[in-house]
Amino acid sequence: MTSRAITALTPRGRAAVAVSRLATWASRVSGRGSGGMIGGLVALKLDPRLMRQLAAGRRTVLVTGTNGKSTTTRMVASALSTVGRVASNTGGDNMDAGIVSALVADSVAGLAAIEVDELHTPAVAESTFPEAIVLLNLSRDQLDRVGEINAIERRLRAGVAAQPQATVVANCDDVMITSVAYDNPAVVWVAAGSAWAGDSVSCPRTGEPITRTVDETGAVRWRSTGTLPDGREFARPEPDWWVDDEAIHGPDGFTAPLSLAIPGRANRGNAAQAVAAAVAMGADPAAAVRAVEQVDDVAGRYSTVDVDGRSAHLLLAKNPAGWQEALGMIDTSADGLVIAVNGQVADGVDLSWLWDVRFESFEGVTVYASGERAADLSVRLTYAGVRHELEPDPLAAIRRCPPGRVEVLANYTAFRDLGRAMAAAGHRPVDAGPGSASAETGSPAARKEQ
Repeated sequence: MTSRAITALTPRGRAAVAVSRLATWASRVSGRGSGGMIGGLVALKLDPRLMRQLAAGRRTVLVTGTNGKSTTTRMVASALSTVGRVASNTGGDNMDAGIVSALVADSVAGLAAIEVDELHTPAVAESTFPEAIVLLNLSRDQLDRVGEINAIERRLRAGVAAQPQATVVANCDDVMITSVAYDNPAVVWVAAGSAWAGDSVSCPRTGEPITRTVDETGAVRWRSTGTLPDGREFARPEPDWWVDDEAIHGPDGFTAPLSLAIPGRANRGNAAQAVAAAVAMGADPAAAVRAVEQVDDVAGRYSTVDVDGRSAHLLLAKNPAGWQEALGMIDTSADGLVIAVNGQVADGVDLSWLWDVRFESFEGVTVYASGERAADLSVRLTYAGVRHELEPDPLAAIRRCPPGRVEVLANYTAFRDLGRAMAAAGHRPVDAGPGSASAETGSPAARKEQ
């Protein structure tokens, strides 16, 4: 333990780190989980100020938003690895305990790429004194836990404003995120896209309607019909970074081809923000682009698992905006589609959001409604005109699909439980060997461990 972070610890902090590592080890060897939460929970009980001590001396970037946090954090960590060693909570444990566990796990790294839950961002920023903050998007999510979106925007805005030393990397296509970042002294604007506009009909700054137009390049320009108290217009800023179908573009004429290993237009926007953050922290732009192109798996998301002759492609979605993006990633030429929905606390027990998702017709594809709330999903699919069958067990639903390619779209706990069931049945990702991360954990699921 020779790193800056560890040598800066108080005696109480050192004891907390030792107990944290013991708890993490015990969780793993007993098969109870990855230990990404329990180690941090125990450590923070012993020393509530441990995060501040562990972050001391590190250059930290925080990544937050409603959707894409885990993927973007993985990309940021990859891009920053071109600068130096990076500590990161790449398993998706994005609250205080998971963050502490990640910092304990790598005591040597001088850089940290940290995914943070939106509600926890102000407090985590206060403890880590970040050099950069990446703001992805804001939309409604788990109203029973997170709350109303405008209240989250105001809370996040205040938290970011309290960190004037940080370069804020913000998605200028998202009205809410633009509002969060608008007054900060150092903002890097990224046109990362925002296909979901259902939560930004009115302006969070003026209270007036938001209007949208499409310019000659195909970009969506938005503006508030009202002005700010000082008379300024509140409108989409001009981006410093942006992407198209072929390349990424940045300041000073920088352009590079961008070919990602993971699907979806949203992930091209995530990649642009990851590159912008890494460059703000000293990375070479071309090297950062090459690094994010290598990201091909994020805690099992986007992986393909062989299930009795069926190649099951796994996608995770957790809220209306995320589901809409994920539906756009589905290969409609697949032989089967399994949609799995649970309604546990980690998912949000209120599934009324299903009616906000534009489910499309999947002609020629065998569709199964699955998960603990398969019946609720079945009702929604019926009203959407999607012919389907009901099978509450997602693994059984995959096996009932015709042999070939099967698309699997699940919300958080359904995704997690399916991963565990696949591992217990001996099904592994098609590209995972015995020593791979997915094979070792026995689950392709994101390990948020709430």
